[in-house]
Amino acid sequence: RRRRCLIPADGYYEWQDMGARKRPLYIYPTDGNPIAFAGVFETWTGPNGEEVDTVAIVTTAASPDLNALHHRMPVTIAPEAFAVWLDCVNVRLDEAMALLVAPPEGTFAWHEVSTAVNRVVNDDARLTEPVSAEDVAREAAQAKAEAEAKRSRARPQRKAASSDQGSLF
Repeated sequence: RRRRCLIPADGYYEWQDMGARKRPLYIYPTDGNPIAFAGVFETWTGPNGEEVDTVAIVTTAASPDLNALHHRMPVTIAPEAFAVWLDCVNVRLDEAMALLVAPPEGTFAWHEVSTAVNRVVNDDARLTEPVSAEDVAREAAQAKAEAEAKRSRARPQRKAASSDQGSLF
């Protein structure tokens, strides 16, 4: 109600179940301009008396074209409505709430991107680039090999039978 903010972005990620594994999609505005997510923030006192600043992105039901990816999406505020969203003194709550709607169909486009977005150490522009079918196949093979290695490490190793110990059977 009293602490609204805007969170600038070029796009956002959503994961789509595409068979054996979820794949990341990069969702971005079709006009190529940056977007602003509707946000709320608060400063509160933590258990040890420290101040904790928090922020949350407001979501809404997805527009029909994005609903195939996920049923919710971040609310984006149009540049001409920035002042309305940010004015917590003169703008009534119902006026601000009226901005919390899905954008018109066709506002966003998307494409599949590398699973490298799943690792926090990766932070560069390549994370938003489309991946090729060859990249997807390579990532799937790598994920399969990693899963098999993890399973083999988790299996208990049997001790080889000692030749100096008699059998009970």
